[in-house]
Amino acid sequence: MELHKYSRRQSEIVQIGTTLIGGSHPIAVQSMTNTATADVEASVAQIERIATAGAPIVRLTAQGRKEAEAFAEIMPRLREDGFKTAVVADIHFVPEIASIAADYVDKVRINPGNYRTEGGELEALIEKCRRRGVALRIGVNHGSLARHIVDTYGDTPKGMVASAMEFLRRCRAAEFSQVVVSMKSSNTRVMVHAYRLLVEAMDAEQMHYPIHLGVTEAGNGIEGRVKSAVGIGALLADGIGDTIRVSLTEAPENEVPVARLLVDYFAEREGEFSVAHPERYSPTEFRRRSDVQTPITHDEITADFRVVEAVSGNPTAEWRAAILDAEPSEHIVIRRRYEDADLETLAVKAAADMGQLLLDGLADGVWIDAPQHEAERIREIELLILQAARVRISHTEYIACPSCGRTLYDIEGALAQIKARTSHLKGLKIGVMGCIVNGPGEMADADYGYVGAAAGRITLYKGREVVCRNIPQEEALDRLIELIKENGDWQEPR
Repeated sequence: MELHKYSRRQSEIVQIGTTLIGGSHPIAVQSMTNTATADVEASVAQIERIATAGAPIVRLTAQGRKEAEAFAEIMPRLREDGFKTAVVADIHFVPEIASIAADYVDKVRINPGNYRTEGGELEALIEKCRRRGVALRIGVNHGSLARHIVDTYGDTPKGMVASAMEFLRRCRAAEFSQVVVSMKSSNTRVMVHAYRLLVEAMDAEQMHYPIHLGVTEAGNGIEGRVKSAVGIGALLADGIGDTIRVSLTEAPENEVPVARLLVDYFAEREGEFSVAHPERYSPTEFRRRSDVQTPITHDEITADFRVVEAVSGNPTAEWRAAILDAEPSEHIVIRRRYEDADLETLAVKAAADMGQLLLDGLADGVWIDAPQHEAERIREIELLILQAARVRISHTEYIACPSCGRTLYDIEGALAQIKARTSHLKGLKIGVMGCIVNGPGEMADADYGYVGAAAGRITLYKGREVVCRNIPQEEALDRLIELIKENGDWQEPR
């Protein structure tokens, strides 16, 4: 990572079907289906919609044998329809399922937290992948670290890195290089620190595997887009990332334009800026630079703040250089002018530009100068950016997964209904999760959780504790409201 300019991290080339990532290849966009994988007709149709939207890589869950064997029909159907889309099988818990899926797909994703570290299953999978030319993703999730990792490191970015490195070393020992790695979290600060620590750890051992970026459980609407852009944008600004997915609780094809916007926005980052005090920067540890505890929006600026405006093609580096040259006693607001007429595009760009300065504790406020939009709308986006960066909570926060074939209820509809009833509860965190695979872990810091348990059944959480199990979905929202009221967190909407 070079502080004074943009420089993309160099990684090895990995082939996923006909798609090449790493090296000098463009950052690839991907998404994930939310159909039942065993429903071949529906899955093929959705893969083709995602591919048509512009994603060359599509992932499908394979939680059991029938889902893994469905790839035997899905793959030829796609090719017959003229789609070269790279297909990825997402595996949890059962090594045998990964082995079955590897007979058909272009890449297999496994989670070390749900995979045995002994017994040779990984090595057997590597050999099958080697024979067929299948790539492998070591996909670490903050919410599902292995017990021995949590016992040693806690639920931390360092623990995530230890989990990844344990499996990457085994891939290296097997002389298998077609490996991609990811470090996902719904907490953008954890996510960014984990990826940076991973790069440091891989560099120390001369590993250069390509990296897949994503913020899990980002939610939907403009909030989900801003949260994804804050986390992914901070790392793209570092030059980290070879593939990305914007995870939204919406139709999967909606994710692709947002991801494409981010990739195109970071295709070039021109400008070099001298950094006088690099020792003041702590990229893997959050430290507030000044004594401002609550960063501000543009309409809250007073004489106590100095405004720093970026005008170059690399605003993140420009702001960072200026702030690292300033004394902690200076309270600095970062400003940039955006001419975008589309509010969503503006929000994604501003979040990608400004998020890193907030995640790193450097900026004391944000000012989006957008003459084509009303000041109140812009202030709302500024607040969403501050919240996504975990420095100021002003809205109800929804930690909501994008759903996949494991989800056995209408999560999009449920999230919309939950928002309609609870969005006035400022500062409360509510997890809305499709299933238990990553749900309880990723929403670990949520105040309340609404998690799919079975077909049409929901389990409710208070913090990390289960309160109500397997209740019918038609009762679940009312029961959630009752739970919030019982614990004194309810306020009547004004």
